[in-house]
Amino acid sequence: MKLGLEGAKRIKKFFYRIPVTILHDTVKYDCLTIGSDEDLQVMFLCRRQFPEVRTPELLAKLVDVVSSSGGSNRNTTNVATAAGSSSMAAVASSSVPVYEPAAQLVASPSFAVDLNDGVRDEVGSFDVLPNALHGVPPVGVGDGELGDPDEDDVEPETIDDDSGDEVVAAGPALAGGGSSSGTQQYPPYFSSLDLDTMTHEGALGHPVGFGARDAEGNAGLTEFQVGQQFQDKDEALLSVKTYSIRRGVQYKVVESDHRWYVGKCSEFGNGCTWLIRLSLRKRKGIWEVKRYNGPHTCLATSISSDHRSLDHSVISAFIMPMVRADASVSIKVLLNATAAHFGFRPTYRRVWMAKQKAVGLIYGDWDESYSEIPRWVLGVQLTMTGTVAVLRTSPVLVGGQVDESQAYFHRLFWTFPPCIEAFRHCKPLVSIDGTHLYGKYGGTLLIAIAQDGNSNILPVAFALVEGENAESWTFFLSHLRQHVTPHPGLLVISDRHNGIKSALEAPDGGWLPPSAYRAFCIRHVAANFALTFKGKDARRLLVNAAYAKTEVEFDYWFDILRSEDPAMCEWANRIDYSLWTQHRDEGRRFGHMTTNISECVNSILKGVRNLPVASLVKATYGRLAELFVRKGREAEAQMGTGQQFSQHLVKCIEANLNTARCFTVTLYDRDNSEFTVAETTPTGTFSLGTYRVSLASRTCDCGYFQALHFPCQHALACCAYARVSWSSYVHSVYQISSVFNVYRMGFTPPIPEGFWPPYDGPTMIPDPNRRRAREGRPRSTRIRTNMDEADPNRPKRCGLCRQPGHTRRRCPQVVGSSQTGRN
Repeated sequence: MKLGLEGAKRIKKFFYRIPVTILHDTVKYDCLTIGSDEDLQVMFLCRRQFPEVRTPELLAKLVDVVSSSGGSNRNTTNVATAAGSSSMAAVASSSVPVYEPAAQLVASPSFAVDLNDGVRDEVGSFDVLPNALHGVPPVGVGDGELGDPDEDDVEPETIDDDSGDEVVAAGPALAGGGSSSGTQQYPPYFSSLDLDTMTHEGALGHPVGFGARDAEGNAGLTEFQVGQQFQDKDEALLSVKTYSIRRGVQYKVVESDHRWYVGKCSEFGNGCTWLIRLSLRKRKGIWEVKRYNGPHTCLATSISSDHRSLDHSVISAFIMPMVRADASVSIKVLLNATAAHFGFRPTYRRVWMAKQKAVGLIYGDWDESYSEIPRWVLGVQLTMTGTVAVLRTSPVLVGGQVDESQAYFHRLFWTFPPCIEAFRHCKPLVSIDGTHLYGKYGGTLLIAIAQDGNSNILPVAFALVEGENAESWTFFLSHLRQHVTPHPGLLVISDRHNGIKSALEAPDGGWLPPSAYRAFCIRHVAANFALTFKGKDARRLLVNAAYAKTEVEFDYWFDILRSEDPAMCEWANRIDYSLWTQHRDEGRRFGHMTTNISECVNSILKGVRNLPVASLVKATYGRLAELFVRKGREAEAQMGTGQQFSQHLVKCIEANLNTARCFTVTLYDRDNSEFTVAETTPTGTFSLGTYRVSLASRTCDCGYFQALHFPCQHALACCAYARVSWSSYVHSVYQISSVFNVYRMGFTPPIPEGFWPPYDGPTMIPDPNRRRAREGRPRSTRIRTNMDEADPNRPKRCGLCRQPGHTRRRCPQVVGSSQTGRN
């Protein structure tokens, strides 16, 4: 309709021009066909990673509409139209000028997550990835040999070893991380997104490599060329495998060593003569095509959804930019992107292995990462004096004897001076939680989280342990109490894990009342309740009773729960009321009934949970540094405008003031401290209740004053009646000066790793017992409860075509393909 071609043209293909790299004043694009929800996820992810490219280009390939008589309309030209931009052909790799953004972007290689829900101000740095393929653009088929006269490159007369394709241990050298001697401490976990590593340009505007696509987005079928060169063997193998995948044919490795690589078609001798021979040119250190017989003259004998050459090395090279942009990208998204790019669908396990390899290449080797932790401890303590880092190891036994040169990593606790200082100005409570690591080795990251007076979450301490048990929680909580939270009367919010209970109840732990108090997360209590008593209504009644701020309100909900089933109340009565109800907590919770603040931190750190441990611990420093800068600037700006309280408190007070208009206030003492407030309807006809308010003790019968530590609507009415300011009855933690003091102490720029003190102790290695299973799909470590239940109203869709009404086994697409194969 936009082009005036309605009825003459129809849309054959729908695709999107994705910016994959940005270099100086040019942008390189690739085409992604949009055919599923996963493709849309990739599209939106790319859009967020490139704020410089203001105009997204959504394109459609138009073809003639066939008339009822069987002929087509007269206009036979296919056009690709970009929505929101001028009409142009869709080229796989092109270069266009980058328009300078109006506001200067802030580059931050250490922190690029959205700290404000709903605010999409992405912060990140953009990397230009090195080319994956540097071969000469092949233009034809050759059968001669090109080489240096001083090299002994004699072609053998016979090739007789029909072994299978080799498994390459090392991936293509296109990752920029992992070195312990580099100067960049924190790689950009969320940076530019390159969906096609294997189609980098050798010359601007000319796609090279065997992953290239033509102007219509179809896979390029360019042949190899004798004399074509590659930087190393890995790059050469990647090109051969990609070519085989694009052709849909199989080949076998005949010879492979440090100097030669020979492959031939699986149907060699049965009508196909395809063969390729590559060798190492010692003088230049590059690999070169010495002999090539092509193209393939065979046809695929079977239809398969997978390809043998599509191994984890090839997939790793393709998904490398996506993992570099977001280490938490799901395996499902990577799998669908791989299938859409290559035309074959690999297994879940293979994509998982490819992602682990990509993470290792970008952020450092998984095993060597453990050996970097002792030097990081020395380096961060040199960077910021006062940093607390406690490292625990376990001995390595070899033949029954202790190996003094090595030690297993066991546990690590760390916190930074700004976090220690910040907690003094936060609410007097701490939430603790644990989250699993997702990498090659298992483990658990324990986190302690505080909250300032503006409802901003703040991680104050971390620990890497083997899992959640009594010993690990004791290790974490003992150091947390000693170094971060020595304050008396502190409240600890957690789940009901037995390890936490054991650690908090230890006589010498410092967590027993009155030094500290414990409270349960009501969300976890309700989840445990639902394991015994089914039904969402009963669980909702239990939650409402827990949130009740007065005993009268609690009894109301509890009586309804008792009428449903007396056994439910008996179950709840086994837990001390002070641990899970708000009306018995004496105001220590500040209204926080769950560990959702911990869950929020889990989501912020989700990207680093997929990384090697050294990158994980480095990321906590960089991300906290950025957090302190951003939140400190916000608080400083609010102080500069003359504000006295945090934005969160101002909103709550304004809401209470709007409802404090239909009250009748009665004074009961001459000190203006004891009142009764009668709440009536706007017409004053009906009474809605009477509440006693004591400004001296800061209490109200409604329970909100003592629970939240700022005046409720009834207290505000009393302040207005007595002509006193309500600000004097607000807890000091809500003052904007207290919020600013939380972030007053900043972080120091990290010292480059090359200047860290040397470490002369035993080499740190991972415990082999923590290694994840090598066979089968990785086992999920999450304990699923009713909190993980899916929406029952959500329609179930096929896992293959994503259409409702059938499953993957009965998918019409699979049935159609099977019938075609049998025919």
